[in-house]
Amino acid sequence: MKLSNGVEIPVLGYGVYQVTPTECERCVSDAISVGYRHIDTAQAYYNEENVGNAIKKSGIHRDEFFITTKVWISNYGEENAAKSIDESLRKLQVDYIDLMLLHQPFGDYYGAWRALEKAYHEGKIRAIGISNFYPDRMIDLYHFSEVKPMVNQIETHPFFQRGYEHKYMEKYHIAHESWGPFAEGRNNLFNNAMLKSIGEKYGKTVGQVVLRFLIQSDVVVFPKSTHKERMQENFDIFDFQLSADDMAAIRKMDTGKSAFFDHRTAETTELFMSWI
Repeated sequence: MKLSNGVEIPVLGYGVYQVTPTECERCVSDAISVGYRHIDTAQAYYNEENVGNAIKKSGIHRDEFFITTKVWISNYGEENAAKSIDESLRKLQVDYIDLMLLHQPFGDYYGAWRALEKAYHEGKIRAIGISNFYPDRMIDLYHFSEVKPMVNQIETHPFFQRGYEHKYMEKYHIAHESWGPFAEGRNNLFNNAMLKSIGEKYGKTVGQVVLRFLIQSDVVVFPKSTHKERMQENFDIFDFQLSADDMAAIRKMDTGKSAFFDHRTAETTELFMSWI
């Protein structure tokens, strides 16, 4: 997929959310051996250094990788964010980061955005964006920024497809990324009879059908697994295409509700404030 500034981003990546630092290096090395070149991490995951170690030890040229990380709320504000960007570069052991996002729409994210803009102009970051921003905050930031956000990474899966948000991301030329493409298995996703039936038609698993559905919906995905055989399964999704009827059937699964939490509620905001 091509971002608004012309940078190309792989539509399939490997996510390391909830991958512990002790096993992260091994998992990323396994993902690289399978063929993944897009790795998604964050300051708040506490495993940037492990991601950097795996990439360095792979022996594969840096330019073949697309590395994403995110600025955490406690590092917001222009000065703090600038320091955190340099710290992420150090931990990842790279001269530049392909994509850096603001992780949450709380705190002084305008100050943090200015730091991202400066780092972008300095060549430390190839593309900048946001995560978990609903359309109101996304459009507001878009209109009051010099460098426009190029990506918004939000919860997206069959039960919460974000069609409304996707429409506005398309309007403002902001790429749609999914975190939690499998909804962490909630609502018994992997045993869903309809998804199983669709998968049988193509000789694919439920997980492969879900990833294919999202990619065909112009959504970048980051399936996470600590098992190499599952990483391989998630990677093998480019040899089939879902029919229009299958896509329509999966669209009917959308509940329009988060499987986790709504960032706009007082309860969620209080939760994030307690974390910082």
